[in-house]
Amino acid sequence: MAEEAAQPPQAQMRVLGQFIRDMSFENIMAQKGGGADVQPDVEVQVNLDAKKRSADHQYESSIKLNVTSKDKGGDTTLFVLEVDYVGIFHIENIPDDQIHPFLLIECPRMIFPFLRRIVSDITRDGGFPPLNLENIDFVSLYRNEIARRQAAEGAPKADA
Repeated sequence: MAEEAAQPPQAQMRVLGQFIRDMSFENIMAQKGGGADVQPDVEVQVNLDAKKRSADHQYESSIKLNVTSKDKGGDTTLFVLEVDYVGIFHIENIPDDQIHPFLLIECPRMIFPFLRRIVSDITRDGGFPPLNLENIDFVSLYRNEIARRQAAEGAPKADA
């Protein structure tokens, strides 16, 4: 019995819900009357955000994608997709010093497959071949953001 009491409580996470907070898709090629004879070059930018909700043990984690497709042969934009996808999570027994990386690594990892499907459907329904996003390395994204913040804090400030 003493061994059971010595063990820390097990971490718990449940996805309570997921939704599209904001989305925009512009088929610029169709608006300009462009042809279907193009070679797309797709650029994907990913931003992550997380926050505590008012209910106990509830958090929100979001993945914001900005996808731009241009013609490889020129500088013509084919389409632009912006989507802010949110997951609401119930999280317990995660130490305070680990909650930030958990919200920006594990939570996005849980909702990403659903966002991938939405992006595929939207691009297909928008008149393009379905865009199948590659897996995102959320650990690298998190580390890069921490390094960027540390560099910004450590940079000498210019005198006015």
